[in-house]
Amino acid sequence: MSARKEALAILTACRVRGAWADAALNTHLKGLSPADAGLCSRIVYGVIQNETLLDFYLSGFCSQKLDHLQPPLADILRMGAYQILFLDRVPDNAAVHTSVELVKEAGRGQAAGLVNAVLRRLCREKEALPAIPSRDEAKYLSIRYSHPKWLVKRLLALLGREGTEAFLRSNNRQPPTVAQVNTCRCSAEEAAASLEAEGVRVEKHPWLPDCLLLQGTGNLERLKAFRDGFLYIQDPAARLAALAAGLGSRVLDVCAAPGGKSFAAAIARGDKGEIVSCDLHENKLRRIQAGAARLGLSSIRTEAADGRIFREEWRDAFDLVLVDAPCSGLGILRKKPDIRRKRADSLFTLPVVQSAILENAAHYVRPGGTLLYATCTILPEENEVVTGAFLGTHPEFSRERFFLPEPIGQAEGQITLWPHLHETDGFYICRMTRRV
Repeated sequence: MSARKEALAILTACRVRGAWADAALNTHLKGLSPADAGLCSRIVYGVIQNETLLDFYLSGFCSQKLDHLQPPLADILRMGAYQILFLDRVPDNAAVHTSVELVKEAGRGQAAGLVNAVLRRLCREKEALPAIPSRDEAKYLSIRYSHPKWLVKRLLALLGREGTEAFLRSNNRQPPTVAQVNTCRCSAEEAAASLEAEGVRVEKHPWLPDCLLLQGTGNLERLKAFRDGFLYIQDPAARLAALAAGLGSRVLDVCAAPGGKSFAAAIARGDKGEIVSCDLHENKLRRIQAGAARLGLSSIRTEAADGRIFREEWRDAFDLVLVDAPCSGLGILRKKPDIRRKRADSLFTLPVVQSAILENAAHYVRPGGTLLYATCTILPEENEVVTGAFLGTHPEFSRERFFLPEPIGQAEGQITLWPHLHETDGFYICRMTRRV
């Protein structure tokens, strides 16, 4: 019961206190066995990823509306339904029984009969579930893949039906754990050998150098390869952004936390020169400092700074300025399924902030230097529209062609990466050069 009990506590924290699932999991998994931790994680992410679909099916078997049920009954039903419909390794009777016990432990014993009846009916009829209405294309896809309808509509306009469905489907798959090798400390082969010695399954990334795909890591901090600074966790898309940026002896990372692109830049340059990594918040700066120390990177220096506020001492001072701007995060839905709960109107102000940071960061690029703008979203209004507007008012800057490893290859100044096409996070990269 411990895995399911902790899963319920995490889902409650997300719903009631607005906690992020990944952060809550880090807190709640510490006392669980590896097997229980794995089950707890799978239930939490599975329920959040499939919530709309689970609610659709449950509503057909429950006499009461789910949002009218007293907490935490709705989440207990969702957890039971997820196990019945998606986890083949969990017997149906176990999913029902443990859900009923959770109801009793939560002090809702009077509802045990309701939960038992709904889930048992779901077990009986799971091979003949009600069809999702398909007349409204956006509504169908929204329910089928549990994404907000406003986002589905936006994607249909961008990608069409086939591309939209492929993107939505990819967001409901479990992404791999991807590690970048710290080549200042070891080779990819040495990192892989250290990981395998501790029981981690390791594959080389099929096309990205010094990149490893990991399975069975458990708690990363227990691994000697991690403690010794042989690697850091970073999606291929963020690594590609660092590759697109190129090298420079003096680098400014404007919105650096948690530090991955600063680490990549330092490693690419053999830990030479200077990298200034900025963030508004001291706790995030401490995280960057801790990561750099673990990796043994001495070229990284942290600074508390607001990317929108001009610093005269930085004018024309950097060969390379990185702007990984705050964004909607719609490219990382497979890792942070909680993001799909965002409302469309919460995103309206983001381009204003992004434009302000980009505008300010441009002052810090020396003549002949590089300005790289990136986001982990796929919406043009946060990407191409922002950089296009910037270039329209800054003729001294122009997009510059860059090259990424095959099969991606050449990009004409900008590129959007998609999980269903590139097996990366959804990510936008734009490289601009300031004329001499």
